[in-house]
Amino acid sequence: MDKKQTKFYTGQGDKGLTALTPASQVSKADERIAAVGAVDEIVSALGTVKTATSCPIFRGKLERIQKTLRTLSRGLRDPRSGKYVFSTEEIAFLEADMDEMLTHVTPDALSETLPGGNKQSSYLDVAHTTTRRAERDIIAMDRRYAVPPAFKQYLNRLSDYLLVAARYSDYLHEKAEAEAPVASVPSVSSVAVSNPTASDAVVAEVLARLGGPKVMDLEKAKAIIVAVEARAKEQGKHAVIAVCNAEGNPIAVHVMDGAFLVSYEVAVKKAYTSVAVKMSTMELSALCQPGGTFYGLQALDRVITFGGGIPLYCDGVIVGGLGVSGGTGEEDHDLALYGAAVFQTL
Repeated sequence: MDKKQTKFYTGQGDKGLTALTPASQVSKADERIAAVGAVDEIVSALGTVKTATSCPIFRGKLERIQKTLRTLSRGLRDPRSGKYVFSTEEIAFLEADMDEMLTHVTPDALSETLPGGNKQSSYLDVAHTTTRRAERDIIAMDRRYAVPPAFKQYLNRLSDYLLVAARYSDYLHEKAEAEAPVASVPSVSSVAVSNPTASDAVVAEVLARLGGPKVMDLEKAKAIIVAVEARAKEQGKHAVIAVCNAEGNPIAVHVMDGAFLVSYEVAVKKAYTSVAVKMSTMELSALCQPGGTFYGLQALDRVITFGGGIPLYCDGVIVGGLGVSGGTGEEDHDLALYGAAVFQTL
């Protein structure tokens, strides 16, 4: 039986018109089309940034921003529907993460640094300038068609966020180069003379065996806990926060006043699970559904399959895990993501 093939192209836009909504044909020169297209360009630019980072935590942040921008784009297309809104927490997320990065970025770096320090920061600079253009397009649209204030505020904050992220990427790149332990690794220099690529591989292997240049200890665990507790208090949540090492053994567990008794065991298991499966418990949850890759894993005693557990990475090596329990899986996951971002600054 032959299936009727649907063509992707229709030819309806050949005369310069396009569909703003299924029932609305407008000129491609319309301010609304320009604004929507500019926001979609940011989503694509952030996709390019994702290809240049090896940090799963940062990739997760970028995907969160992309999803918010998709909602914003749809809201620009159909502002009367009221369906396409996002929480003010998305703006607060950008501000909090930006504040963390700014502890390592100087005002001069923000105003004087030229793009091109490294691949990731270069892509972030492109995303930043793309966002600034989208801001201008949305303001032009707002002169004739009302744009929700939250949309304008989010893009304005995102523009700042991406600039700070670019300079923070430069900072991390320069710090890694300055601290590269090539000279202290035995037998590396002899390999480097004839084969720089092999030298890099030897250094990476040694660092991996040592657990990476940043190990998880009690001091860092306490710093993560203090930061997550402060964020939880801001949100009116009462959580248990657990940090484990790369072997899944607890280093520190903190119980906030008012936390559920059961949250202690759950937080410890979330931290362990994130290390054991090398992914967040939120990601694991999706894979444990019937028919999923890890279906049945949830039956194991020490495994937790809902949000709140995050592996802590350094240079691609897992050095520990963070578990948060006290709210919904999504709320615990967001707090754990925040703690993981704090760890990157320690």
